Amino acid sequence: MLNIQSLVFNPFQENTYIIWDDKSKEAAIIDPGCFNTSEQNELCSFIDQMGLKPALLLNTHAHIDHILGNAFVKSRFDIPLHLNQKDLPVLHSLSNVAMMYGVPATPSPEPDIYLDEGHTFTIGRYGFSVLFVPGHSPGSLAFYQPEHKFLISGDVLFHQSIGRTDLPGGDYAVLMNSIQNKLLHLPKDTIVYSGHGQTTTIGYEQKNNPFILEYLRT
Repeated sequence: MLNIQSLVFNPFQENTYIIWDDKSKEAAIIDPGCFNTSEQNELCSFIDQMGLKPALLLNTHAHIDHILGNAFVKSRFDIPLHLNQKDLPVLHSLSNVAMMYGVPATPSPEPDIYLDEGHTFTIGRYGFSVLFVPGHSPGSLAFYQPEHKFLISGDVLFHQSIGRTDLPGGDYAVLMNSIQNKLLHLPKDTIVYSGHGQTTTIGYEQKNNPFILEYLRT
């Protein structure tokens, strides 16, 4: 089966996810936010303790809080970085954004593989579907695993909230269209692992998310 562990990193309290196949121990690291030595050690200690074999580095999008650990993870484990090409300008803005927030940052390496709608990837024995869900950023992605019924949503959908759209490249109408046409069509019991905060489900958000309810009324 697949296992998933979240580690909360950096001043933005971002959820970094480690997903692995318990048989092969092959693992993916998603949105590494570790930005100092202590957080880098926490990530590596967990991987070592569980005997994992990192094989993929995945970014749901390229905002600062989700990519602060890209350079470290890429260097430490020598694994390919995956990103949607439309988020390249966001990735390249890391140094300027880090200066604005006063956060130390090592520039991210360039992506090795560009992901888009309809692409797939595997972690051990299990396949994931890539969903293109722009609006929070131009190239936001979500990763869906049908057998275990869970979604890595990045900053698109949260428990009773949605991703902010006031950052460069954000667009509220585009975001809500992504949620309505891509995420709300998933099974209601799909567990949503968001980029910040607690988990939720598609069904819960359909009934309780005030942003979704307001959008569907209009």
